Amino acid sequence: MSVQETQPIVLVLTALPLEYAAVRAYLPERDERVHPQGTRVETGRLPDSSWHLAISELGVGAERAAALTAQLIDWLHPEAVLFVGVAGSLKDDIEIGDVVVGTQVYEIHGGKQAHDDFKVRPRALPGSHALEQAARSAARDLPEIRVHFAPIATGDVVLADSRSDIARHIEAHYNDAGAIEMEGSGAAQAAHLSGQVDALVVRGVSDRADRNKRRADAGGSQERAAAHAATVAVAILRKHQPRRTEPADSEEGPQARHGDGDHIDFRGGTFHGPVIGKQVGGR
Repeated sequence: MSVQETQPIVLVLTALPLEYAAVRAYLPERDERVHPQGTRVETGRLPDSSWHLAISELGVGAERAAALTAQLIDWLHPEAVLFVGVAGSLKDDIEIGDVVVGTQVYEIHGGKQAHDDFKVRPRALPGSHALEQAARSAARDLPEIRVHFAPIATGDVVLADSRSDIARHIEAHYNDAGAIEMEGSGAAQAAHLSGQVDALVVRGVSDRADRNKRRADAGGSQERAAAHAATVAVAILRKHQPRRTEPADSEEGPQARHGDGDHIDFRGGTFHGPVIGKQVGGR
């Protein structure tokens, strides 16, 4: 019997090796699985929770994240998807080491280039309400990490100049965004199109998206930001409960428990339709 048939799964995705390592540290026991197309995940039970995690390092970029997230959702049938990693801050009060939970995710390159100007066509996807609420609750129990709730901008760009054209574009059209990264909109879109899959982007701030980015990275800011993002993501999952309620060790759901051959017990479920059987016990 496969993991997805016995335990609720959360798909936890990263782009970079250091992000993956930060999440992987929370899984003491892991099994590697390989999709027929070659994408690899490690699965394991998250201690002190009801979840199995399936973690994967997808590489960089929103289009890649969208394609591979869709592939993994179709294969593993998770209840939720978290994209966890590092980002650049877009606000003065969001500092290196802080964590931004995406209330929504903006795809910042959508628009039309007209002869006189670039006409922005904003595209945004909200984060899961249930996961966001779990994050707000979890944040109150993590006084050592400052957690912000704000939109996150996704762009196919590493922003290392706060005075650049792309920085001015974000300020003009997405000025409530708290952080910028490169994969979140792809994963969120794949989760949205799949149907009933909750999704949330959780990013630790490793730089201020300015000319000091390289210096911050050299000082270990990415490792610190990734560790904080992983800590917040795990705290969210320890608050968030699976929708599925069947016992983990049962091969059947609650709707059909088979008895001794004379009857079918539908306790805990609802049956619609005629029943043909025998009367026993004089009733």
